[in-house]
Amino acid sequence: MRQRRRHPSHDVVGGTAPPGSGPTLDRRDVLRGLGAGAIALGSLGLPARDVAAEDVADVESTVRRQRRTPKLLRSNRVRKSFHYRMHCAHQAAARPLVSNVDNGDEASLSLFVGNYSKALPHDALGHVDPAAYRTLLTASRTGLNKDFDKVILGGGRRLTSAQASVAYDLEGSDSHHTFMPPPPAFSSAEEAAEMVELYWMALCRDVPFAEYDTNALVAEASAELSGLSGYRGAKQDSRVTPAVLFRGLESGCDVGPHVSQFLWQDVPYGAQRLSQQSQTSLPGTDWMTDFDSWLAVQNGADPRGTDILDPVRRYPRDARGLGRWVQIDALYQGYLNACLILLGMRVPFKPGIPSVVSRTCEGFVDWGSPHLLALVCEVSTRALKAVWFHKWIVHRRLRPEEFGGRVHNQLTGRFAYPIHADVLDSRAVARVLSRYGTSLLPMAFPEGSPTHPSYGAGHATVAGACTTILKAWFDEDHVIPNPVVPNEDGTALMAYDGPALTVGGELNKVATNIAIARNGAGVHWLSDYYQSLRLGEFVTRTILEEQKSSYNQSPTFQFTSFDGEQIVI
Repeated sequence: MRQRRRHPSHDVVGGTAPPGSGPTLDRRDVLRGLGAGAIALGSLGLPARDVAAEDVADVESTVRRQRRTPKLLRSNRVRKSFHYRMHCAHQAAARPLVSNVDNGDEASLSLFVGNYSKALPHDALGHVDPAAYRTLLTASRTGLNKDFDKVILGGGRRLTSAQASVAYDLEGSDSHHTFMPPPPAFSSAEEAAEMVELYWMALCRDVPFAEYDTNALVAEASAELSGLSGYRGAKQDSRVTPAVLFRGLESGCDVGPHVSQFLWQDVPYGAQRLSQQSQTSLPGTDWMTDFDSWLAVQNGADPRGTDILDPVRRYPRDARGLGRWVQIDALYQGYLNACLILLGMRVPFKPGIPSVVSRTCEGFVDWGSPHLLALVCEVSTRALKAVWFHKWIVHRRLRPEEFGGRVHNQLTGRFAYPIHADVLDSRAVARVLSRYGTSLLPMAFPEGSPTHPSYGAGHATVAGACTTILKAWFDEDHVIPNPVVPNEDGTALMAYDGPALTVGGELNKVATNIAIARNGAGVHWLSDYYQSLRLGEFVTRTILEEQKSSYNQSPTFQFTSFDGEQIVI
């Protein structure tokens, strides 16, 4: 049996529906709301604002304007709307407090070698200028716009949305009220195993997934990863096998083809029907394998747009094809496509969705396709705010390409780091050195990773959030009709003949395909994908908890979590 790692899921405190009536909204109501908001901020560990004179003036002005409005607009509807918003705020504040800590690398390692520093200035070995790094630390600790503007950069590339880490949101859990466990430490066996996996992913980038069972390189990768004590990826009977290599740990990911149906099936896009063939980079095209180009990119050089592309459009069938897909996609694109495919297949909604059981009302604005399609996109921005907090404020984990620079320096005797021997002695690193002349991690993109820290992963968090919406709506046990696979060169689709593929399994698979494709490109780690899916799932849970009370019906959301638990909201 395939073994899966389980982590405790977040306990989310639910709430009752907002009161249906209450006292007329007046100055005392609003001031009471301001006080409650201050208490809520305090419960989140944020500075509670005093109700200052300007607040009172604003409230009094609002009340005066309201008294001049027609009585109809100051009716029960206004009171209900106000109480609903207060209910959601109290519900958010009542969720269990969390405490996020990093893995200790920033405090324990010299020269900040265990943390993200790309786009800042570096010395000849690729070590960040400590003074520049401290400007980033200052901004991360204060959250002030003026301090972010003082971060010292090394070249032309800027930091990606660093200030989104302190942005607020009006729906779901506040980004600073979410939890991620610390990632593996720089010197740990788990970090070494994750890095060995990334070297093997780069080496196997052009091996078609359909050939994994017979490919000698894949067999060698599976054997080495099986022997690493720190490896936490998918296994069968306690061993890594070609059948599960580089697949997700979640249910359904080991059934049928490596790639989800939602990345192959045509997309019914209104009056159009879109093929999912796409252009990818040419086989054998890897980047940042020499130290000078690697160092230039760390200092902020921007070679984006210099990819060498295959002129033929193909369906994704190997890690290179999936890597190109996640290089240029809109982050919620795969799940919007999946939603359109499921709607086109007429996959039934779950019984808890009100439009399923209503005798007289068909879903459209509520509980129909416009509602669902918008919600798939809506949760993605909330998920990104949550993960950006963890990236910039808490963890600042280095990117795999940065770790690859440390491996190269160590093996060439230029610098000594506390790197675990499992990666230094690995066959994967030896193969990379033989092929490229360095021990740097071969990258699928000329620019390498984006200019933001590695943990958590934006693609994976959005994947967790968006697929949770789809699992809450659609029948997860429904069998995908007429499944397909690409032909040998990826230019056409053929009928798939194998084990049945379910909606739930293929949704888990598309989430992990997209998340792990970022690993295959060299820009993320195994634990980035794994923990970020669960962060995105939590964000969506909090949004559904709030939204369920805003509609006239009484929905029940039920879905299978990434850890295999039945969640009911």
